[in-house]
Order: sequence, then C-alpha cells, then structure tokens
Amino acid sequence: PGARGSGGGGGAGGSFDLAREAAEDDPLSQAASSSWKRYFEDGEVLEQIVRDVERTHPDIHFFSGLTADGEGGAGASGGGDMGALTATQRSCARALFVYAKLNPGIRYVQGMNELFAPLFYVFRTAPSCARDTDAEADAFFCFSMLMGEFRDNYCEQLDNSEVGVKATLTRLERALDAADPMLHAHLNDTHGVASQLYAFRWVTLLLTQEFPLPDALSLWDVLMAERRDRLGCLLRMCVAMLLEVRETLLQGDFAACLKLLQRYPPCDVARILARAETLHAV
Repeated sequence: PGARGSGGGGGAGGSFDLAREAAEDDPLSQAASSSWKRYFEDGEVLEQIVRDVERTHPDIHFFSGLTADGEGGAGASGGGDMGALTATQRSCARALFVYAKLNPGIRYVQGMNELFAPLFYVFRTAPSCARDTDAEADAFFCFSMLMGEFRDNYCEQLDNSEVGVKATLTRLERALDAADPMLHAHLNDTHGVASQLYAFRWVTLLLTQEFPLPDALSLWDVLMAERRDRLGCLLRMCVAMLLEVRETLLQGDFAACLKLLQRYPPCDVARILARAETLHAV
C-alpha cells in the first residue's frame, strides 16, 4: 500500500506535468516557454528576412542571379520563401536569421540585410574563397562585430537615450554647425530640414543606400580602417556629403533640399573622402 500510495502521488505530479506540457504544446499558446510560440515567431522573422534579401541589390547579378535583360534568377516570389532565393541570397538569409536567434534583445531589424550584403560580396568574390559557406561564415563574424558597434542605432528602446540614433543625429547636426554654420542655419533654422528627415538612413545603413555598391565599398574601406571612433568617421563622411552639395542646398527651399538629400546625387566618392579627411573630430 505504501508503495502504491507513493506511486499515486507521483502519478498526480506526472499528470500535472503532462497537462502543463500539453498546454505549452498548444499551437495557440502564448506562453513564453511555448515551443509553438517560438516556432511562429521564428517563421515571421525568417519571412521578413527573406523578403528583404530578395530586394537587396536586385540590379546586381551576384545577388539576384538576373542577367542584364532580366533573365535567370531563382524566381523570387516576394512571399518570404527560402526556396525562391538564389544561393547567394540563401547565404545572406541564413546568416541574418542566425544573428537574430543569437541576439534576442535586438533580433532582426529591417536594413540589416543592407549591411550584411557588402561583407558577403567582398568575401565571396575574393580569389581565395571557393565556397559560399566560407564567405558566409567570414561575413557573419564581421557583421556581428560591426553590429556590436552600431547596434544601438537599431534598438528602438534606446532611441531617446544618449547612445540611441537620435543622439547620433544630434551629433551630426552639431558637426555640421561647426563645419559650416551658414549651411546648418539654412537647413535647420530657415527651412526646418532636420537630420531625422534625411540622415536616419545614412547612419543606420552606413551609406549603403546612397551610393552604388562599388562606391559604398570605397567608403567602407575607410570606415573599417578607422579604429578609434568608427561612428565619428561615419559622421564626418555625412558632413562631407552635405558640404559637397552645399551650393545647391543654399539655393533650395524645404522641398528641394529634402528631395536632394533623400536622393543623393551621383558624385565622386573620392571627393567626399577628401573632404571628410579635413574635418575635425566629430
């Protein structure tokens, strides 16, 4: 009887455990420990990553697999299907998904694909690289290191803090005021063209969207070579971009200035780098 009583107690406990496991195994469960909840959340993240990767440099054959006349590719569906990606796109999507899983505090934020792509391109096109997986691993390591420096710009909870993206944009405006008070006053005071309206993308995507990939890589060569203050180096480049189109900006009103800065005109990036080199530390 004693043994049976003991077993009965264990059975009750076991029933409770089974009931809890059954509840957590419910596909509709919202419990933090639910494997189904994590499964669906991961699926949503991966779907967003795939969609973004499909849109990354669609005009470059290396990424899209398309030829100049639009032929080839993997038949992108736009629906977040990994099977619709090229081998290069799958490498990018895998790495970004792994980063999201390893960094639950920030996960994946739209735009990270634009930072991973140049890294993967450089490693994969290196003469010494024979496989996508080698480039994927090297690019993932460098991407993780890069995000370690710039991740605060991607964290919404830090937007209003001293290290968030708003503080970075304020630092940019101070740097412009120091370099060219007239241009700063024209943009901010006269026409209200605040840096949040045009430079948010500059600083979060590290200028990858403002220039063709070869030019962006030239800027990144200098940015990655900076060892003391990489963010300061980026902001000097941003100020140099503003100074490069100074005369056009001074002649424009709110709409003209904003249009110019949101669609930065083609230019010689060597001139921007030369200008940035002359600026004082930001």
